[in-house]
Amino acid sequence: MGMSVTISAATEQDAEQIFRLQYLCFQSEAALYGNYRIDPLVQTLDSVRAEVAADCVFVARLGEEVVGSVRGSVTEDGSAAIGKLCVHPRLQGHGIGARLLRAAEAALAEQRGATRFRLQTGHRSEGNLRLYRKVGYEAVGTSRGADGVEMVVLEKSAGAYAATA
Repeated sequence: MGMSVTISAATEQDAEQIFRLQYLCFQSEAALYGNYRIDPLVQTLDSVRAEVAADCVFVARLGEEVVGSVRGSVTEDGSAAIGKLCVHPRLQGHGIGARLLRAAEAALAEQRGATRFRLQTGHRSEGNLRLYRKVGYEAVGTSRGADGVEMVVLEKSAGAYAATA
């Protein structure tokens, strides 16, 4: 790929690029479900800024450009919700998504005490489901988002990270 992609914690300055990237990446997801009101497409820039400030947000960079992003936050029960994983369409298939997930998992376990990781993806999103299973997630149920899309809920224990802390 020429330049190497680096993973790091997002800063306030990244919010706008994350916002634009998310909008680009989730178009294909929206098309899959014929639903352009899915959360990543209707989220506001201010809301993205607030998440960058409060949550564990990581970005993948190629030079100055943000080419991937993921977010995670710890919920009351000690599990961490991970979401809005996206990688620029032209860079998909290079393992960047898995690297972003690993960075988020490690930070959520080591800095925020998460004991389990939970994420969800649309039931037709084969690529996402394949990635999540490959890195150890198992389907534990389904839920329906506010946008009406049926989601598969997947979980994974944070055990591996706790042991290395």
